[in-house]
Amino acid sequence: MTAREGTRTYVAEPADLPEGTLVQLLFGAVDRFGDAVAVEAKVDGEWRPLSYRALEERVRLVALGLEALGIARGDRVGILSENRPEWAIADWAALCFGAVDVPIYATLPSHQIAYILDDSEARLIFVSTEQQLAKIREAWSDLPRLERVVVFDDVAVDDERVVSLRTLLDLGRRQEEAGKGAGFRERALAARPDDVATVIYTSGTTGEPKGVMLTHDNIFSNTRAVEQVLPVGRGDVALSFLPLSHIFERMVDYFLLAHGIRVAYVPSFDLVAQSLTEVRPTLLVSTPRVYEKVYARVLSATGIRRRLARWARRVALDWADARLGGRRPGLRLRIAHAFADFLVFRKIRARMGGRIRFCISGGAPLDGTIARFFYGAGILVLEGYGLTETSPVTNVNTPQALKFGTVGKPVPGTEVMVAADGEILVRGPQVMKGYFHHPEATAEVLGEDGWFHTGDIGEIDAEGFLRITDRKKDLIVTAGGKNIAPQPIENCVRRSRFVAEAVVLGDRRPYPVLLVVPDFDELARWARAAGITETDRNALIADARVREAVERDVLGRLDAFAGFERPKKMALLEREFSIERGELTPTLKVRRRVVEEHYRAVIDSLYGGKEQVVAE
Repeated sequence: MTAREGTRTYVAEPADLPEGTLVQLLFGAVDRFGDAVAVEAKVDGEWRPLSYRALEERVRLVALGLEALGIARGDRVGILSENRPEWAIADWAALCFGAVDVPIYATLPSHQIAYILDDSEARLIFVSTEQQLAKIREAWSDLPRLERVVVFDDVAVDDERVVSLRTLLDLGRRQEEAGKGAGFRERALAARPDDVATVIYTSGTTGEPKGVMLTHDNIFSNTRAVEQVLPVGRGDVALSFLPLSHIFERMVDYFLLAHGIRVAYVPSFDLVAQSLTEVRPTLLVSTPRVYEKVYARVLSATGIRRRLARWARRVALDWADARLGGRRPGLRLRIAHAFADFLVFRKIRARMGGRIRFCISGGAPLDGTIARFFYGAGILVLEGYGLTETSPVTNVNTPQALKFGTVGKPVPGTEVMVAADGEILVRGPQVMKGYFHHPEATAEVLGEDGWFHTGDIGEIDAEGFLRITDRKKDLIVTAGGKNIAPQPIENCVRRSRFVAEAVVLGDRRPYPVLLVVPDFDELARWARAAGITETDRNALIADARVREAVERDVLGRLDAFAGFERPKKMALLEREFSIERGELTPTLKVRRRVVEEHYRAVIDSLYGGKEQVVAE
């Protein structure tokens, strides 16, 4: 239903979602699907499957091994690994044993990992490789509570505190042979819906990360809500390449496992393109990065192929507008679409495996034009929304209820409100229990009435579709008092084939400016075609012809924005933003304040070399 409370609008979709635990989800899937393939990974050049029954066996042995090592129910157990079956085994073992797992991004440097392990008071951590083990060794002296490390790979170590997963499995077998495995399921099923299942540290665009406590039922209820709106079945296959340390991919994988869907793990983003053609998934879950790269690749063609790509883009958008508007495309458009499909669209689908039924996009805003292009090319991309604190899904577009440029309607059982100041509030069974060790921070975002304050700004249309417009704390207020939402501008700029990343700055400054990290591969191709022989990055972006071409392409896209919103000047940066330097969160969101600190001299130069800032 849709209703109004003064200046606030909320949308509620009631549903009778049963309470449950992730342990129930696992055992239910094993009982239903048994010897079917649950997960697979590429080892020594071959995709190797693992059945549901084999998965449960390894989970049981690892859980018994944890018990033998002295881990107790309620203890925190870290997981530091790329996506691979062992990640899931460690996760399920902790859940079945009653420990609370703490996933950590594999890309984090040692000091950030140490902060999370110390704050969570973890007693044991699973790591994937010798390289990840080295990060723990570097910080171990500052982690008095950390007692054990389990390494997925077989590595040579001379430290009795470090064991391999193979050794832990053997330890579990000895426990089982001693009769301690009896009643494993019954003990595991003692988990209660309100028990904390995991503590996930938010990446945070400002300040230190906080541990989000999610219960079994927070995540379980979210899988049950999503299954009511997204059609999946036994014949589906999915890739898992977004970090499992992020709740988005993790909840999706729980959801897929519960429905007997084979999940192929891909440990690196660089391997996604190859894996798409080998696994040929029917479902794809990603952040906008994958879709943006495919879109940019299509439009980066040169010569006659460039004209063909531009024409096909127009056809795709016209086709999408007609179909989404409820109109049957005219004869001319149908003929054009058939030719575009033969010449362009079918090749895009083939590069994505050729069997995609639909894709899900989340974690960051997806440009509506890109979504419409894929729709016109025969690939349905459904954008959703959520946060770590909401387990994560609150809204999602579906094949039955679709509106590009929005993040869809609330999933069943979820209420979404837009407050008087534009902030999005959420209430439902997926909302977190709170922040670990931070009751004051919990009280700041989670009211006694159950409404969670997301920190995002948005609006709900008459049909109940939610549109995200910006982050509440990201709003730029210029020296003249103008409010500017940077995300729509940055999303528009990233459509340029020359742009890898863009950041709008200008808080308390006279006008907004733009920092651009170029797509140097594309920039180099353009430069060669223009007769520019420079290959060094600094020399390339210093070339006046290069700067003029990028500025013309980038700033020319911003005509639809108000004059005060459009950046007046821009600068090209020679290196990508990085997690290690603190400029990106592990989910690749830009930390605006850190970027501003690191490039203060560049920014000042855009304001005439003076730090023109109005004091607060």
